Amino acid sequence: MYEKLLSPFTINGMTLPNRLVVPAMVTRLSGEDGFINQDITDRYVRFAKGETGLIVVEAMAVHVAKSGPLLRICTDEYKPGLTQLAKEVHATSDSKVIPQIIHFLKIARSGWRQKIEDLTPDDIKIIIEQYGQAALRARECGYDGVELHMAHAYTMSSFLSKRNKRPDEFGGKSLENRLRVPLNAIKQVRKMVGDDFPIGVRFLGEEAIKGGYTSKESAEIALRMAEEGVDYISLSAGGKFEDAIHKEGEVLYPYTGYSGDRCMPPAEYPDAYNLHMAEAARRNLRKHGYDTPVIATGKISSPELAEEILQKDQTDLIGMARGLLADPDIIKKIKEGQPEKIVKCIYWNVCKALDETFHKVVCGLWPKEYLQAPYSDDKEPPRWQSREPLKFLSRTNQIRLNWEKATDNEEIAGYEIWRSTDGGKTFGHYYSVTVTMYTDNVTTSGRSYQYYIRAYDLAGNKSEPSNIIKTEVPMKIDLVGI
Repeated sequence: MYEKLLSPFTINGMTLPNRLVVPAMVTRLSGEDGFINQDITDRYVRFAKGETGLIVVEAMAVHVAKSGPLLRICTDEYKPGLTQLAKEVHATSDSKVIPQIIHFLKIARSGWRQKIEDLTPDDIKIIIEQYGQAALRARECGYDGVELHMAHAYTMSSFLSKRNKRPDEFGGKSLENRLRVPLNAIKQVRKMVGDDFPIGVRFLGEEAIKGGYTSKESAEIALRMAEEGVDYISLSAGGKFEDAIHKEGEVLYPYTGYSGDRCMPPAEYPDAYNLHMAEAARRNLRKHGYDTPVIATGKISSPELAEEILQKDQTDLIGMARGLLADPDIIKKIKEGQPEKIVKCIYWNVCKALDETFHKVVCGLWPKEYLQAPYSDDKEPPRWQSREPLKFLSRTNQIRLNWEKATDNEEIAGYEIWRSTDGGKTFGHYYSVTVTMYTDNVTTSGRSYQYYIRAYDLAGNKSEPSNIIKTEVPMKIDLVGI
């Protein structure tokens, strides 16, 4: 069933054991010194234990600048920790691991931020050199490749932006001008690491801001990067300062506006919301004779959906950030023929909210106090203590459910809510919680709803379905003006 998802894939000599990718995700687990610590190591080794094909380590700065808990690769003093991380990932499984390297500009709590218009030509030359030096360190530390961060609100993305206001040869008068700095960074990286070291670039398929570029233009950006020898393209969306919401006294966070939602589509957005961007880039590359692989991201919510996308040749690799944060064992579980054990992300973006407030990023579906995703080889599923654990609390315009706690030989991790509408026989996984209560507010009058609950444990073993509850939301007609 997962023929393409589980198939190996080679990128410039780097053979991935499968086509699932952990895109770079900020964890806030490092200290402000930027060194690799045990928590960081545990996070990425946990992904490797789940046998994900490619692991992209969270963005690490190519330069020395204050920015809170962010990894660094800007000087040789960081190499021992970076080297050890690569060794431990490689010792855990066949997963490949590469760091994402980033340059960012200054920002203040007042809302002031440095812009690319403030950079001199000498500043730009230094940034390009810093990318090259950082990439060389990645190779020397034993990584399988390097990914250049050119997305979201940061330096390289700002050069690529259609809202680039520079009046010179690095400015917004033409796409080629806007590409000049990023392409020179790619050339410098290639010069430093050689032809046999994979280089990927993550940039925006759409800026998702007024006046920003769309997939029509990003397809051309992908082509130019391929022409310069980039080994893979990874596409994101949005995450821009231009529409960010500034909270007084706090640093501007570029994922608070609509463009932030486009970057990390929440539960109310359709699945695979940004897939069209990868399709457009891939189509343009193939049209011009380039087989440069493309990574699609953006709420690709299940291995079944991932396989369908791959079978249709809509992309080459599947980036699944929040889904793999919730359950790093997706590949392992489907290889073992147990996809039903996968703990499914519900895209409620607790992880995003923690990142925004500079707290350590965890998944809201993990048991409380867990800093890493649970792991267990347990085979025994949870059990219900009674025949009818599921109850109603109310049947108003919202349907409130509660249920008895399940029991397990180890620990209950959470509960899945399954729902069917209008007496339908087909139930779908609707939501997941870690408590024994849920309010469904996506209901309308005159409709009938059915629910059951399944408990799951640390290994993802699921209980038998609870009893089924059936209810209707009463029809209510408000006569306005009578």
